[in-house]
Amino acid sequence: MLAIHADWSVDARKRWCVVAAGQGGEWEIGAPQPVGDLDTWLRRMAGHGAGPIALGVDLPLGLPRAFVHRHVRHANFPSFLAGLADRPAFFTVCDDLADLSPARPFYPQRGRKGMTRAAHAAALGLGDASGLSRLCDRATASRPAGAPLFWTLGANQTGKAAIAAWRDWLVPALGRGEDIALWPFAGDFNALLGRHAVVVAETYPAEVMRHLGLRMAGSKRRQSDRVALAPMLTAAMAVLAATPSAPLRAALADGFGADPAGEDRFDAVIGVLGVINVLAGHRPDGVPDDPWLRRWEGWVLGQTDLPTLPATPIPPPGGG
Repeated sequence: MLAIHADWSVDARKRWCVVAAGQGGEWEIGAPQPVGDLDTWLRRMAGHGAGPIALGVDLPLGLPRAFVHRHVRHANFPSFLAGLADRPAFFTVCDDLADLSPARPFYPQRGRKGMTRAAHAAALGLGDASGLSRLCDRATASRPAGAPLFWTLGANQTGKAAIAAWRDWLVPALGRGEDIALWPFAGDFNALLGRHAVVVAETYPAEVMRHLGLRMAGSKRRQSDRVALAPMLTAAMAVLAATPSAPLRAALADGFGADPAGEDRFDAVIGVLGVINVLAGHRPDGVPDDPWLRRWEGWVLGQTDLPTLPATPIPPPGGG
């Protein structure tokens, strides 16, 4: 089978993936490569080997429960996502709070003085700023909170990456009838791999580093700090019975290059190790016992820590 991880960005030049081919519990990991054309991406990836593709993507898969409870009438997130094929305006980022609506929830187009997430949430009728977040976006004892889905401002925002992936890749692929299952909405990760050509799961490279016991002294944005981590990263691969290819060994020694995409190539490698770690049984492939997670909000692959502050209680989702 293949384990693949893609580090996503609204900028195609910073969109990189890593392919690992697995057989008999052992893996060979290739060097990072550009994702390239999205219409042909998965077909090209399938050419690396036979069997299903376990695909991790560093972007949100799911909707906040407060948004669903107030505004959405679909059965689950995959059906909502497929329905966006007929709603292209959903992906238009609003420039002003007055433009916000359930049909156009992404905000803001640009920064302005006094702009807040609380005002964003209020404009969508979600109460305070916490209404914008899914459970897996919230801080845990081991990591800070992630950015909420619909927020599109700042270096750590994920909204624009979600727009680029949903609009330009996932929605068209589902519309073409490609055999793609979205975890955890369709079931547990390993079980889905026995029934589908591609199983897609949300990942978080910073979470994976904790799972693998990797600690970076400095910043992943600095080439020298990425070089310093190479021996520990290679040791983590050995624990997973994963062998780096010659091009990947060269990339590790070079810190994945000096250009701005070096951190994206680094994250793509970290992410594929996280996918392999779950496939090897070192981390769980399920989710906490909360129907909102399996139907709507999703979860981060391999995460076990629950948020330090729970979500606001909302009745379990209904429907089919």
